Amino acid sequence: MNVLDRFRLDDRVVIVTGASSGLGVAFARALAEAGADVVLAARRVDKLQDTAALVRASGRRALPVATDIADPDQCANLVDEAMAAFGRVDVLVNNAGIATAFPATRETPDQFRSVIDINLNGSYWSAQACGRVMKPGSSIINISSILGLTTAGLPQAAYSASKAAIVGLTRDLAQQWGSRKGIRVNAIAPGFFASEMTDQYQDGYLDSLASRMVLGRTGNPAELAATLVWLASDAAGYVTGQTIAVDGGVTIT
Repeated sequence: MNVLDRFRLDDRVVIVTGASSGLGVAFARALAEAGADVVLAARRVDKLQDTAALVRASGRRALPVATDIADPDQCANLVDEAMAAFGRVDVLVNNAGIATAFPATRETPDQFRSVIDINLNGSYWSAQACGRVMKPGSSIINISSILGLTTAGLPQAAYSASKAAIVGLTRDLAQQWGSRKGIRVNAIAPGFFASEMTDQYQDGYLDSLASRMVLGRTGNPAELAATLVWLASDAAGYVTGQTIAVDGGVTIT
């Protein structure tokens, strides 16, 4: 195996949650281009069909599965569907997430819990279901955020708390499943990339952060997807328990 072969994902089976839009679509496409078959999970089934078409256009198989990851039973069903179709799960990309922006004194319990239920609890239920069937050499990639590592001027207590918790979850699962199961668990903390989430920002918000972007620009989803493919592949075979910021330098300013 030469060095470039280590980045290939030929015939591996990857589950991507939140695959109906934004970064999830970029992830699914990149994984297929690297050779993986992709199980696509989200609540919006019609949008999943669009992502499935991109995967198939890359010559790989796609399986859309309607899934609300806040429900542990639906996460278990997602893995059951993947096993029935492909007989294995090699990689999980815990990408599904939501964000809110409520001032801390006015955020309701239901608003706070809804974010935690999807971003943190859903990631755990998905990892738990996959961890039960994954073989040694498998990889889990949790999508955290730079807002789990720093602040960026928005009232996002629930989102920031959930993404900081993903860092701790990643570290613990890596420790639990490393030597015992041979499963690597890492996280990516994206900076600002074009997505449905950034579309919700008020005009001028990203421009106000320009001075914190060492590279002077927002990210291209393909750049983030390349990091994801690396973590999923044998090229990152000795990397586990890490949270990697892909943020153009925001977290060092």
